[in-house]
Amino acid sequence: MRAGYPDFRLGNMLATSFTATLTERCGDAVERIPTPQRLVDWFEVHGLAVESCSAAELELARELREAIHTTATAAAIGDVLPAQALRIINDCSIRGRAAAVLTPERNREWQLGSTASVDDALSVIAADAIGIIAGERDGKLALCASSTCRAAFFDTSQSRTRKWCDMNTCGNRQKKARFQANQRRRTPSTQTAAR
Repeated sequence: MRAGYPDFRLGNMLATSFTATLTERCGDAVERIPTPQRLVDWFEVHGLAVESCSAAELELARELREAIHTTATAAAIGDVLPAQALRIINDCSIRGRAAAVLTPERNREWQLGSTASVDDALSVIAADAIGIIAGERDGKLALCASSTCRAAFFDTSQSRTRKWCDMNTCGNRQKKARFQANQRRRTPSTQTAAR
């Protein structure tokens, strides 16, 4: 990845990976697509290569990201889906030109045309979000248990009880904090016993 920028969080669903371009939403937020070029980089990593991106297109992408996050959060907690966010998702889905293709491995992939635009890439992300939120996939929407993160993620674990958006970040951070708290609780009793 480009020097000076935080790494992308790669998830198993395109739409929720896209919402993870803004992390630690309830703490010190980390913007992972701060520039148009960084959005182009994200698209490339996810197989949606586009030539360029303007500042206005970056703003549209961020607007879609927040609409997906807001809608996925509402779906995860059983709230009514917000009308304005739905409008943004649907508008982005309609705007682009992309085709679903079937791979020999029986996977659906999206293919953009030779003159792919940001609108085309965003339409794929919006369509993925629609499929997830509509319940077309085997799994469930959930919210990260980290009080500083609260990212929406798609839980495909067998029991559907995953707590963290990413075990390598939020999960490990919480486990480390719990371990350190347990160590602090043990230290006074160890010192008392040594006397």
